[in-house]
Amino acid sequence: MLCLSAAAPLQPADPASRGAMASQQLSSRMREFDHFVVIDFEATCERNSKMYPQEIIEFPAVLVDAATGGLVASFRTYVKPRHHPRLTAFCSELTGIQQEQVDGGVDLATALAMHDAWLAAAGAAKNRLAVVTWGDWDCHTMLESECRFKGLAKPAYFDRWINLRIPFEAAFGAGRRNLQEAVREAGLKWTGRLHCGLDDARNTAFLLAELMRRGVPISITGSLVPPPPEPEPELQLQQQLLPANPNFRWCVGGAAATAAWPSEATW
Repeated sequence: MLCLSAAAPLQPADPASRGAMASQQLSSRMREFDHFVVIDFEATCERNSKMYPQEIIEFPAVLVDAATGGLVASFRTYVKPRHHPRLTAFCSELTGIQQEQVDGGVDLATALAMHDAWLAAAGAAKNRLAVVTWGDWDCHTMLESECRFKGLAKPAYFDRWINLRIPFEAAFGAGRRNLQEAVREAGLKWTGRLHCGLDDARNTAFLLAELMRRGVPISITGSLVPPPPEPEPELQLQQQLLPANPNFRWCVGGAAATAAWPSEATW
């Protein structure tokens, strides 16, 4: 159910590039993060039909060193759905996940806690890591919506993420392509099964490392954190600072002035 492992650094497909990749260290000015954690959730689904609510059934993650592109560790747990406990035949066919795997899974709250503990055991500081996904669905839609309708708190690092599709398109051009097509377009070999969450996360990590090797800027592209409030207009601030006593004199532009306050009847 839980996979916690370390692995050798990811290597680019081109053998001629491997030496450069191994020796390359991104400068501190380029490194906004110490680690990337690549996720790719799998969820309950049905063919040609929208299932509500959708629930996560596979919670995988791959930790990547932001300096070298090396794979540090991997994590996976299966999650037991509450609202649709029986997987559809289509869901099992698409993801490869079997009923007995989710029956033996944990609830989402436990999965989140296990993932948090795994990051800590791997030495990843939460304030120096960024979540990486292929698309915005994992963080913006799936995890956010399930945590909301189940009343669960999630770690704050899931509120900002890097949609790797954006830097990929900056390097290779815009166009409709799925993850497997993008991996192959970048000259990499796809490994594992498409729509197996852990395999998808590993291939996304390979693609991330390749973009890093090519010098493509990697930065936050999506966020659920509300923007800071805009500063109050200067006029409103001045009104807040006006004296309460109407006979009080103050200076405007170096000249003395007296406030002329209207009576209550004119407000």
